[in-house]
Amino acid sequence: MTHPPTPRVEVHESADDLAITVAGAFVRLLADRQATGEIPRVALTGGTIAEAIHREIARLAPDSDVDWSRVDFFWGDERYVAPDSPDRNAGQARASFLDVVGADPARIHEMPSTAEADTVEAAATAYAEVVRSVGAERFHLTMLGVGPDGHVASLFPGFPQLDVVDEVAVPVTDSPKPPPERVSLTLSALNRSDEVWFVASGGGKAAAVGRGLTTPPPDPHEIPAAGVQGVTATIWFLDRDSASQVP
Repeated sequence: MTHPPTPRVEVHESADDLAITVAGAFVRLLADRQATGEIPRVALTGGTIAEAIHREIARLAPDSDVDWSRVDFFWGDERYVAPDSPDRNAGQARASFLDVVGADPARIHEMPSTAEADTVEAAATAYAEVVRSVGAERFHLTMLGVGPDGHVASLFPGFPQLDVVDEVAVPVTDSPKPPPERVSLTLSALNRSDEVWFVASGGGKAAAVGRGLTTPPPDPHEIPAAGVQGVTATIWFLDRDSASQVP
């Protein structure tokens, strides 16, 4: 039985340094995949550090070798709210990155909002079909943040969604963080990624990051981030503050 490789940890001096490094690595990965004739499939995340990374990607884009019209973009999770809500991860990514670099709208695969699906359950079912239809049951790259409680995407400690193994996406109706209704990829879907990159900054993430990187790994029911590994690589991109409790 083949086991995922040991996670790699990169610690950077500041959140700015972290964003610059991750953005550069992101652009290189896409260019390398396209050089082999592939259309990269990447799942994006949201949050403050993700926005900084997205802005840096947009800055690098004009001088890169990436054909941004030939990349399929997905999300690991999304808030089930109105399409124009500032809570939408996709809206943030479009404004700071996707619309700037010229991504093909047909290749931006947003999770359904309240305008596209009548219920959060219907939104999860619809997104699973989108992922399957694009052939993205395996992503080239999945980027993930880590919550102070160790949650990843919208999979929270102790939630029953952590035990779903036969679905691509699941509805979340009682998120401890507002808004309460969300759609999330499952652990099994997140684990079908060639590379998984965790990005975390700030002391508020330090305890969760430290627990997520203990050996042996903790129970994903307690620290969901510990339940996600890339098939070929798992990298934790951290700044000094978020890395302060790494074993």
